[in-house]
Amino acid sequence: MNFFWAILASVLVSLISLVGIVSFLLKEDFLEKVLFLLVGFGAGGLIGGAFLHLLPESLELTGNNLNIFVATIAGFVLFFVLEHYLYWRHCHKGKCDVHLFTYLNLFGDGIHNFIDGLIIGASFFVGPRIGVVTTLIIILHEIPQELGDFGVLVYGGFTRWRALFYNLLSALTAIAGTVVGYLFSGYVGMFSRFLLPIAAGGFIYIAACDLIPQLYKEPSSRRASASLIVFLSGIALMYFFKIYFH
Repeated sequence: MNFFWAILASVLVSLISLVGIVSFLLKEDFLEKVLFLLVGFGAGGLIGGAFLHLLPESLELTGNNLNIFVATIAGFVLFFVLEHYLYWRHCHKGKCDVHLFTYLNLFGDGIHNFIDGLIIGASFFVGPRIGVVTTLIIILHEIPQELGDFGVLVYGGFTRWRALFYNLLSALTAIAGTVVGYLFSGYVGMFSRFLLPIAAGGFIYIAACDLIPQLYKEPSSRRASASLIVFLSGIALMYFFKIYFH
């Protein structure tokens, strides 16, 4: 029975990725005006998630092992190589209809969601009460992050429907993670030690190399200041979740 509740919880968490549907209530021209804010918020969320959540959890699991930082660098390099491969494969003629960071974001978010699924599965294996509390914490964490992810995808060239669809596909990796986490609950720490720093390195790469440079292009000081504020807000929100829901 606990396995059923674990799967149901991971499905619910996956559906959070559809939070971007609220954008359909906004007019096209207004959405275009606020997209840069979502990009700034998404960049801050990625930086905050990497440094305040993924890396500290990795260090807790391994006891401050230096290999965590090596794996983080490996994740950073992996995303660097992936982006260069995608550019060579799809945009080597100098034209690319969709920014490559959208695919990297989906890939990194898929890893992150798989890890969330691992945690959900393992927590329901321990008991339904722990599972429900864990799921609620993940949902609170996912809502702002998925909204930022949706904004990044639309800003990168996806239509709103396509962004919703691919964001949902990326989120569904949580279900696979839940199955693995429940069936192999004794090995969740091992999976997490391996995946957390790689995801952190990927998030740092996407934020620092792809999203933050986009914020430099804001034509007015007012919009530039607004993007900085939402960037810091994304980091602050991740800090809030770390302190109050850890």
